[in-house]
Amino acid sequence: MKSALFVMSFLLGGASAFAQTGNSTAFAPYAQTMPGSNVSFNMVPIQAGSFMMGSPATETGHKPVEGPAKKVKLDAFWMGAKEVTYDEFLLFFNDENLPRESEVDAVTRPTPQYIDLSWGMGKQGGFPVNSMSQYTAMMYCRWLYKKTGIFYRLPTEAEWEYACRAGTTSAYFFGDDPKQLKDYAWFAENSNKKYQKTGQKKPNAWGLYDMLGNVSEWTLDQFREDYFTSLGDTGTNPMVAPTETYPRTVRGGGYSDKADALRCATRQPSDASWNKRDPQMPKSKWWLTDAMAVGFRIVRPVQAPTAEEAEAFYKKYCRE
Repeated sequence: MKSALFVMSFLLGGASAFAQTGNSTAFAPYAQTMPGSNVSFNMVPIQAGSFMMGSPATETGHKPVEGPAKKVKLDAFWMGAKEVTYDEFLLFFNDENLPRESEVDAVTRPTPQYIDLSWGMGKQGGFPVNSMSQYTAMMYCRWLYKKTGIFYRLPTEAEWEYACRAGTTSAYFFGDDPKQLKDYAWFAENSNKKYQKTGQKKPNAWGLYDMLGNVSEWTLDQFREDYFTSLGDTGTNPMVAPTETYPRTVRGGGYSDKADALRCATRQPSDASWNKRDPQMPKSKWWLTDAMAVGFRIVRPVQAPTAEEAEAFYKKYCRE
């Protein structure tokens, strides 16, 4: 796999601990209202720090792609308290000011679904958006930036695990006993085979809901089996730049997964089979017919990029 480990300062934020958030400059929780609507979402501040990423070989369920665990250092960022919901996403999907398809480098909205890819599990009212590609998630981030003037993106693998663990080193952020999982996550044992409204279970110590279960979440990285050995001594703000459509990394496990798939260190590669039942030729770059339990949440680096840097970022990463 031809992908390189690298860091871009504007991608991950800088050392500053403050940025403009509405009428406040404090690095604090804030609510973002979607322009032209009464829909809003909450962002949680994640302080800069370091942690042991991955799992030790002694952890029950440990897999080789989860180690050897390495110490990783990250700059501060905000993360969505909850997974992106249909209420938020449909504002993008239904934005009549955006074209459905465009050959130029511009924000476009997803093509219509040929069937209901929520599979009747629920849409508006707080349900997580699902069945979309990483490309769709990134185009949503780009649209949100255009609407709000605030730079949002997907988290890197390292950021996601750091936020999920919330200062813990156990298999799950609440400990090692999977019997407690039902209090924090929707998964195979309690989900009734469908995703549920966000924020109903207990959050982790940093105020993040559904980091485990409900829908799994896209990260920005290309999936590499040798991720941890490729880190070498570069343990600060790591990311594997995506250069190929498959595989890319999904984290957190979903409503149909068993407890082992919801450990903080579990890494899942995307696969072309996630779109095997799409009858279109070529297959949709927006929707994944067989990834019913795949969604996303967003982050915002503390140090905002310039307008030029933001455009360069979206041009590079809003792609299949």
